[in-house]
Amino acid sequence: MSTQDTTNTPVSEKSMRKVAMTSLAGTSIEWYDFFIYGTAAALVFPTAFFPEDMPPMVGLIAAFSTFAVGFIARPIGGVVFGHFGDKVGRKAALVTALLLMGFATTLIGLLPTYALIGPAAPLLLTLFRFSQGLAVGGQWGGAMLLVTESAPKHKRGFYGAFAQAGAPVGIILANLAFLAVSALCSDEQFMDWGWRIPFLLSVALIGLSLYVQLTLEDTPAFRELKEAQESPNLATAQQSTKQASEKPVATSKTESPVLMAIKKYPKQILLGAGAFLAVQVTFYILIAFLIAYGSNPAGLGLDRDLMLAAVLISAAMQIPGLFIASAWSDKHGRKGVYMLGAVLGGIWAFVMFPLIDTGNFWLIVLAMSGGQIFLSMMYGPQAAFLAEMFSTEVRYSGASLGYQLGAIVGGGFAPIVATALWKDFGTIYISMYIAAASLITLVCVIMLTETHGTDLDDV
Repeated sequence: MSTQDTTNTPVSEKSMRKVAMTSLAGTSIEWYDFFIYGTAAALVFPTAFFPEDMPPMVGLIAAFSTFAVGFIARPIGGVVFGHFGDKVGRKAALVTALLLMGFATTLIGLLPTYALIGPAAPLLLTLFRFSQGLAVGGQWGGAMLLVTESAPKHKRGFYGAFAQAGAPVGIILANLAFLAVSALCSDEQFMDWGWRIPFLLSVALIGLSLYVQLTLEDTPAFRELKEAQESPNLATAQQSTKQASEKPVATSKTESPVLMAIKKYPKQILLGAGAFLAVQVTFYILIAFLIAYGSNPAGLGLDRDLMLAAVLISAAMQIPGLFIASAWSDKHGRKGVYMLGAVLGGIWAFVMFPLIDTGNFWLIVLAMSGGQIFLSMMYGPQAAFLAEMFSTEVRYSGASLGYQLGAIVGGGFAPIVATALWKDFGTIYISMYIAAASLITLVCVIMLTETHGTDLDDV
């Protein structure tokens, strides 16, 4: 069989399920590592890695500031791994990102506290958090393209949701880990050493990365790209049959994919980042800020485990929302369900805090679940939506840049902004913050072109 025949052979349903489940496992554990940091930043890090005489609110903001460092690193990770993924392969970039995350998170679990090593503790914590950000900045593009570039066109949104579902699954795993440790330890033990256990469990990523390396092939679209680059005459002949409006086949091996993406797709990158804004702002307020708001004596003063359980249940509600919204986008287009999610999420922001402020557990769950479901209407189709905006030779770089720029502007600073707004003005301004992000997302999606039905095999 020729190389051409191999690259164009459709991925079987059985192989597609294997790719989808591997992508889900990889993103779940990777996001678990990223999210346990947010939970620990709300519960442990203000006292463990900062001076004891620091006021509680200042310590919380300082801890959330190190949380934000991970988001600052994410676009850098998107650039580095995007270049790597477009040049060397989706699989190689994904494996490297998984290994980096596994080692960085494990080292956080072994890090001495401020009481033992002084100012070196927050400095090292920041360094390892930066490494986490680099890893997650590269992981998403690899896992997302592994499924979307392998999936049949009519199921691309649905299979893309497997990569997206890693985020809520990661939250569930992170909160279950903290709830289990909290149940087995006294409060003193939890603050002393118990919180480290969830971080040390991330060594599982090393085993998963080896599994991906040994058992999965790269995507058909990337293999076809490499064949086109290695056979310029064939690429030229293929290009002559395409319409002039289509993107040319990439034959250059020297030009940076990141620079090519910025040069060819500046509008898609910037609008893709804006389209992600509401998802990130809402998401990190739900999973990080609300834990601190609910359990902090200056807030509701509720039991820590109650807030963790509420986050866990609401994250579980996001999972079916992701698949339903993504399957809908396969039939009716990406933009409609995305815009509806932005509108409903902006409205729900003004319902959420009155429900949470009742202190009733099930009303808190309802408030968080509504937010998670509405953001799933945007986050679910997003994998296919972003993948379809870019041609194969820059797809990893372009999609990662759009995703990670939205992440740093939206998610990285959301807990800090929310804490400052709560401290100085009250929670109504947090609702206005979410609504403003939703409006920006709505406008950006309106300005983007519908991508439903795009052929990803067109290099």
